[in-house]
Amino acid sequence: MKRLISFFLLAGLTLVACGEEASQPVPEGIDGQTITLLTHGSFWVSEGTLQAFTDQTGVQVELLEGGDAGEMVASAILTAGNPVADVLYGVDNTFLQRALDADLFEPYASPALSNVPSALQLDGQHRVTPIDFGDVCINYWGDRFDETLPPPDSLDDLIDSRYAGQLVVQNPETSSPGLAFLLATIAEYGDGWEEYWASLRRNEVAVTTGWEEAYYGQFVSGGGDRPLVVSYASSPPAEFIYADPPVVSPPTGVLLDTCFRQIEFAGVLKGTPHQAAAQALIDFMLSDTFQEDIPLNMFVFPASQTAALPEAFVNFARLAEDPYQLSPADIEAHRNEWTERWTQIVLR
Repeated sequence: MKRLISFFLLAGLTLVACGEEASQPVPEGIDGQTITLLTHGSFWVSEGTLQAFTDQTGVQVELLEGGDAGEMVASAILTAGNPVADVLYGVDNTFLQRALDADLFEPYASPALSNVPSALQLDGQHRVTPIDFGDVCINYWGDRFDETLPPPDSLDDLIDSRYAGQLVVQNPETSSPGLAFLLATIAEYGDGWEEYWASLRRNEVAVTTGWEEAYYGQFVSGGGDRPLVVSYASSPPAEFIYADPPVVSPPTGVLLDTCFRQIEFAGVLKGTPHQAAAQALIDFMLSDTFQEDIPLNMFVFPASQTAALPEAFVNFARLAEDPYQLSPADIEAHRNEWTERWTQIVLR
């Protein structure tokens, strides 16, 4: 059973009742075309989802996997104006400015954007369209804490000696959630972020190359001994869904005051010979058919307010009411400087 999001806490958002999905008119002349969707390596949809687009429009979709988000954007920049695909999906707000500066996209304002909160629409020129979003936050393993040592509440708590040796994070130079957590600390402490990380190092923070090494290596979930990890606000529903044996509630929780919001976008690549079909695919990616397929495949939240959530998300996923955010321009201007300083402070 699916229900509407009851905890959709983005500032200024209003829930929209779920009803019949309004279909977009199919542009003339696209029936029979084949277009290519360039995605990152974490893209996944249910079998038949893209076939639904083909059934509606007559347009076939071929997938082209482009590595992680950074690699995908870098490769798209190399072919700017003469793209190897028609639509790019998966550039997030940490790489958005790089893609916009390279003039990768043809502006397109989908009629379905009326269902997307303005807080997710970071590009006023509509060169990219928000498709999904999620929060990167500190997760904790519940039964490792009790009344004598409750879970930490904030970033400040993580440098408290009571939590020494309990946190594992990812390297921001090699990991998207690792970069998101670094950005959260920069958003919170400003120029003081370097001293914060020096304090985390003194408090025996562990660092891994990627999310899997942290979550399934040093975090308790994978048999490790650290009860605090940088992960996603949607990790508790995943713990519930994949529990073996089944559980009645997830063993993990999320510290909502530590979250950085990631937003993923799609855009029509400039130079595509199939512009109308590419725009139709953007419309489809905001349809309830596609949007409601996102949570249980990619474990992020749909951007459209008309999309219903699966029960595990309704019951066990939470979003930060006031997540940390930085502008894409600020991130692009300082990312290399920040990650190089982080390496000097934490790893050397």
